[in-house]
Amino acid sequence: MGQATVAAHKKRARRQNALIIFEDESGVSLLPSVRATWAPRGHTPVLRHRFGWKRLSVAGALAYEPDGGDAHLVFQLRPGAYNDETLIEFLHELNQFEQRRVVLIWDGLPSHRSGRMRDWIASQRHWLSVEPLPGYAPDLNPIEQVWGNLKSKELANLCSNTINEVAGIAADGLDRIGTDVSLCFAFLRHSGLRL
Repeated sequence: MGQATVAAHKKRARRQNALIIFEDESGVSLLPSVRATWAPRGHTPVLRHRFGWKRLSVAGALAYEPDGGDAHLVFQLRPGAYNDETLIEFLHELNQFEQRRVVLIWDGLPSHRSGRMRDWIASQRHWLSVEPLPGYAPDLNPIEQVWGNLKSKELANLCSNTINEVAGIAADGLDRIGTDVSLCFAFLRHSGLRL
């Protein structure tokens, strides 16, 4: 995304007092996110888990005020994968929560481009405008840093017996991230974008 394109979106968001929201989906499972860790010399750490394939999907929206005054994270955990129908539900709940204009920036996932999604977005023009990220550019989406932070802290080397335990720990981690405004802005700076 060129700087001129980003500048145009920022100006429009400021004029409309619209939130700038970066959205993405990820997953968590019973399989641990293996990360380097410390151990006494000669005692290699061993992760013991049940090798379960149970998964949850998480949709997240990293929202920034157009003047750069505040940032927060809204997320939803659910069993199964997200599709256009479940993403529409998430965006509808996001609108109910925020109650204001939104400039939504997201990637080219097929469910983001489906006919049902295009029709729904067209019917929501009074509060929602959508801008796609360029293909193969996850580094431009600050919410990717949210997933990395969560999987490097709360979910790192986590060996849980139930998916509900993983969900609770993931929700706590996402709450931690969402309440840390400086961290949310650090993710934006890391992507090379500014408000």
